Amino acid sequence: MELREIEIFLALADELHFGRTAERLHVSQARVSQTIKQVERRIGAPLFARTSRRVQLTAIGERLRDDLGPAYRALHEGIERAVAAGRGIGGVLRLGFEAPGVADLIESLLDRFRNRYPETELLIREADFADPFAMLRSGEIDVLVTLLPADEADVTTGPAVHSEPMVLAVSSKHPFARRKSVTLDDLARDTVLRAAHPPEPYWVEEPKQWLTPAGHPVTRGRSFATFQELLAAIATGAGICPLAAHAQEYFSHPRIRFVPFAGSPDVEWGLVWPRSAETARVQAFAALARN
Repeated sequence: MELREIEIFLALADELHFGRTAERLHVSQARVSQTIKQVERRIGAPLFARTSRRVQLTAIGERLRDDLGPAYRALHEGIERAVAAGRGIGGVLRLGFEAPGVADLIESLLDRFRNRYPETELLIREADFADPFAMLRSGEIDVLVTLLPADEADVTTGPAVHSEPMVLAVSSKHPFARRKSVTLDDLARDTVLRAAHPPEPYWVEEPKQWLTPAGHPVTRGRSFATFQELLAAIATGAGICPLAAHAQEYFSHPRIRFVPFAGSPDVEWGLVWPRSAETARVQAFAALARN
């Protein structure tokens, strides 16, 4: 039997209707009927019992269906694996995270990718705190999970994969530590510390002064090369810093309090990758993230 004959036979064995089988396989009903007749002549016995009202498998047809079905599925799975390898979906997909804790927060997405593409290994990397795009541009990672927006000229911005509220990290001795919540306007009441990399122009246009929603100027403190250095400065009262809410769980500190913001928008983490290095693996991961 030819592969197309097997496909038509198994589809008809499943549908038990010539019209639905033709629609399913995008062929004419006459093609289905002719193919089944050819197979029956070759085997020398009817595979289907046909009446004007129903179609049923014969005993020989049932046995053939049971014998061919697993082999046909195994054949197609093998072809799909070969196509995936040929398109570069196998191998290693290197994912960088600006915030390593986000890898745990999107674990369901990572598991879905592993299950869909078992031949592809996911390698999780921590991006440089001072410049999260550096590893992407140097080719050390294929995809970066970073804060959005990411309007870089040389990268493609993909789908968002996680959103969460903001919290304000303050010293346990800070007056804000006793509050149930803070607002964005409260940022004007202390020095706001930040990471080593300056904000991109699409975040805040330098040297424009940072202002709260009420128009109060924000005093910006020094920058830090590592996240642990930033936390140490906050703990000693050198300043305050807005952070994504998962920091409260992943970076608990005996001398730091994480105070929720009231009325502030959530932050979004999303995928970005180099425009010049959009591989089939990257496309597959981004497509899964969109669903």
